Amino acid sequence: MNALPSLYISHGSPMTALHPGRVGERLAELAAALPRPKAIVIATAHWLAHKPTVGGAAQPETIHDFYGFPRELFEIRYPAPGAPAVAAQVMRLLAEADLAPALDPAHGLDHGAWVPLRLLYPQADIPVVPLSIQPNLGPAHQYAVGQALAPLREQGVLVIGSGSITHNLHDLRAGYSEEREAPYVRPFIGWIEQKLAAGDVDALLDYRRQAPFAERAHPTDEHLLPLYVALGAAGEHVGAQRIDAGIDLGFLAMDIYRFDTQETAVTAR
Repeated sequence: MNALPSLYISHGSPMTALHPGRVGERLAELAAALPRPKAIVIATAHWLAHKPTVGGAAQPETIHDFYGFPRELFEIRYPAPGAPAVAAQVMRLLAEADLAPALDPAHGLDHGAWVPLRLLYPQADIPVVPLSIQPNLGPAHQYAVGQALAPLREQGVLVIGSGSITHNLHDLRAGYSEEREAPYVRPFIGWIEQKLAAGDVDALLDYRRQAPFAERAHPTDEHLLPLYVALGAAGEHVGAQRIDAGIDLGFLAMDIYRFDTQETAVTAR
């Protein structure tokens, strides 16, 4: 089979599971356009570890890693099976890249994994392997993690990074809304789109210094770092397709990116 693309998904608030809106529509369209993967490896902004840690559970639990939300959100389960054999392969690839991985045989799926996966594949019938990120090691490390995982795409494994193109929860109290967007959001997402379209990996890895409003868009790195996993997994000659899924609450950009290894870039929509 042809290599699958890799994906970066802005998963938004846990409430996206109950009110998927535009991002739900875009993810359903994306799932319909993709070949069915045999398994999914998802690097999530809500699993942080000092080294790349791979979830090897045969039946990952649904983790409700939040509080203060409606009870019905805590009742949601995403009962996708795990893929211990794929987890072992991820471990091998990361070890061969000298990335010193660890295996967690019991880790489940946090909301950064199950919320978008529930919108992509609601039947929960595709095996899932969660992967931690390392916020203390920065973008270049996460890009290397993605590069190590690139061979999986030729074997029918879908590699996903799940985070948020902008993520500043301090702005929950700032009064932003659909009618009043935070002024930093569009300049930042425009810069990311431009650099991805140009294939300027060096600038993207240095986004903290080069991107407009970088520290306002991301006071901490963890929600952007999964982007680098997805980008690295796409290999060389990457076509980056931006899928606009709107801006939640006036400050959470819900951009989705599809990365294809092609000589000709995919046209951004």
